[in-house]
Amino acid sequence: MHSHDASTEVLTQAIVRAAIDRVRLDPPPLDGPRSPAELRAMTGRTITPKGIGGLEALRVWSDVLAPACISVDHPRFLSFVPAAPTEASILFDLVVGASSIFGGSWLEGAGAAHAENEALRWIADLVGLPAEAGGVFVSGGTAGNLSALIAARHRWRERAGGRLDRTRALFLVSKGAHSSIASAARAMDADIVTVDADASGRMSADALRSLVGAMSADERTGVTALVVTSGTTNAGVIDPLDVAAEVASELATWLHVDGAYGGAGLASRLVRDRYAGIEHADSFIVDPHKWLFAPFDCCALLYRDPDQARRAHTQHAEYLDVLHGDDAEAEWNPSDFAHHLSRRARGLPFWFSLAAYGTDAYVDAVDETIRVAHEGARLVRESNHLELVLEPELSVVMFRRLGWSAEQYSEWSDRMLADGIAFVTPTAWNGETVLRICVVNPRTTVDDLALIVESLA
Repeated sequence: MHSHDASTEVLTQAIVRAAIDRVRLDPPPLDGPRSPAELRAMTGRTITPKGIGGLEALRVWSDVLAPACISVDHPRFLSFVPAAPTEASILFDLVVGASSIFGGSWLEGAGAAHAENEALRWIADLVGLPAEAGGVFVSGGTAGNLSALIAARHRWRERAGGRLDRTRALFLVSKGAHSSIASAARAMDADIVTVDADASGRMSADALRSLVGAMSADERTGVTALVVTSGTTNAGVIDPLDVAAEVASELATWLHVDGAYGGAGLASRLVRDRYAGIEHADSFIVDPHKWLFAPFDCCALLYRDPDQARRAHTQHAEYLDVLHGDDAEAEWNPSDFAHHLSRRARGLPFWFSLAAYGTDAYVDAVDETIRVAHEGARLVRESNHLELVLEPELSVVMFRRLGWSAEQYSEWSDRMLADGIAFVTPTAWNGETVLRICVVNPRTTVDDLALIVESLA
């Protein structure tokens, strides 16, 4: 298993060829899921005492299992938040996997950590964070939000000098916040107070000020973090970051900005001005595997004060002491900045793509997706059978098909996927079933959206 012999060389060539063939597909097949019973019947038993051989395992994957996975990078995959990794990032992901790098410490992965930090610095500059800001790449927004809020609680208790060590943390959270915020609160046994949203689904500045104004002094002391969103997943709207920054300052509390999807809009020339106030964040996340063209799984987690995060997250054990020396640079251990120890150097494909193509290409690509989404909104506006729910702010377009029931939305969505045309799923808006498309793939065209509009007639 651990030697490169003649049979391994044959398998190597087959796997590399399969990966390159997949990269070359333009577009890839949309594909779709199969039932567990179908997959069991089609694959047979794959895990056996003697093994089925690498070539046979590759055949089972290529012929049976891969087609049972929807291609998230298909230009008409427009549900949830798609992904559109660059060719360079995909190819370099092969190198990362082959390199057997432990990405948790400077001692073991200095080169990887340096490269990841270069990519993190570009994002920090987009946000407007100071030169000393830094962080780590984690698996996704859920891990990023949890790690940031753990750091926020640690600072809250640290400042209290032990007085709040047995007190539950309290987070003020936008109504449109991602479900991972509530998940983080449950994991931390913390409380949440939800701030009402306005008609567009963004946090209401008036509701936030009213909520805080009605708090007693003790209640204000309990506020551990104010959590806002720079691009909600469902509607793609940005909370009033400038007002949130002012309120966080008044409360002397941590400001966390969840930009898992929408934070990539900071790279755009078209919508950059809508993020005013984000530069005051104490922590910020964005998922490059969403709208910054990296492979799964990759979330950039940044802190204004990395030392605070290090104090919250560093694990101590006899065998780990060697990792923490006197050299500040040598102590930049990625594992110290989130709730993990072992980690893959998951930021490297993103770094390689940035280095290969340059940041101007990223700006152009994000601008193009926003342009296409807004052209899609125009098509909806000009149709007789559709109606916009909201004017798009970023690259999410939410609309209704006039006269349809929830069942009709689902039937249309299932048919479009089964026919290999598009993957667009219904969502809910104020209790109503509607449709939502999210454009993050620069290969998605206005013609693609026109096809969807016409199919709904």
